[in-house]
Amino acid sequence: MADSWWQRLRGQARVLIALGILLLVILWIASGMFGREADEAPRAAEPQPMAVAVTALEAEPVERLLVLQGRVEPDLRVLVRAETAGQVAEWEVARGARVAADAPLARLRMDDREARRRQAIARLRGAESEYEAAQRLHDQGHVSRTQLEAREAEREAARAELEAIELDIRNTRIIAPVDGVVNQRLAERGDFVARGDPVAEIVDNDPLLAVVHVPQHQIGRVESGQAARIRFLDGRRAEGEVRFVSRVAESGTQTFRVEVEVPNADEALPSGISAGVEIPTETVAAHKLSPAWMGLDDSGRVGVKTVDDDDRVVFHAVEVIRAATDGVWVTGLPERARVITIGHGFVTPGETVRPRPMEASTGAAGPEPVGEALR
Repeated sequence: MADSWWQRLRGQARVLIALGILLLVILWIASGMFGREADEAPRAAEPQPMAVAVTALEAEPVERLLVLQGRVEPDLRVLVRAETAGQVAEWEVARGARVAADAPLARLRMDDREARRRQAIARLRGAESEYEAAQRLHDQGHVSRTQLEAREAEREAARAELEAIELDIRNTRIIAPVDGVVNQRLAERGDFVARGDPVAEIVDNDPLLAVVHVPQHQIGRVESGQAARIRFLDGRRAEGEVRFVSRVAESGTQTFRVEVEVPNADEALPSGISAGVEIPTETVAAHKLSPAWMGLDDSGRVGVKTVDDDDRVVFHAVEVIRAATDGVWVTGLPERARVITIGHGFVTPGETVRPRPMEASTGAAGPEPVGEALR
């Protein structure tokens, strides 16, 4: 009896063990299916916005410059010409000497001028004697009024002849018409010069004139009295002021001549060389950024992409007003802007993004990848 009861208990135990194992297998299989569903659920979710690197910029007052290349010229350049013909007898100044107005430069040979002067003096004396005699006879009624006037005309002609020869003698002394420096001697001792031939060139380098030619679409930005900065080829700089703005464009180039006056009291700055001229025309609010942050929109406009307060991409057309060694200054952005510095080529205006601040020290964004969708 006891053995049969024990056998029935063992049989029931086997059944319970088998049922337990079966239950464990079912639970294990079910847990695997639920786990896969849980793993697969995120893959079916919507992709997150793209991450981009941004840099916060604030507008600063910047001078809008008109940058031109020109030539430095002396304020005054005079060709001294001979006022009478003759051979150059001697020079009284050296080339490069500074002279004052009315200072003698050179002397022409007198030739027969002194003899003609004495002849004119004698003729004048004779004419004066004849006139005085005619005057006495006219008073006595022996000479008509017409004869007296003829003697008077002869006297005035002789006087004019003397004055002419004396002027010709004075003109043999070539003098400086203005203050300046004798830049060239165009006729040396022994050379024959005719009346009107150039003999010397005098220049005055104080002040200097920086001459530039402004394109017709920018001439409206320039006016007399504006300050200007001049950069010489040797690195020296000077301050100047716009003195003259032409009102007629030059034929062929359609540009306008502009002269900038540059003080040069010590004459340390040379003339006749090329120089760069910067004319500040106005002060505007601008942002400084890297040219790599700029791009083109579908219309071909140059601009910058920013992120607004709702993290949406906005395209702003910009204008470059100044260039620097470490970037460019542009206008067209809001006063405060978050500019997309990395990833701007992968996003479009109106798209929502995940902005990440650019680290100033390393030039990289935060810990998340930029330019890829975050899973």
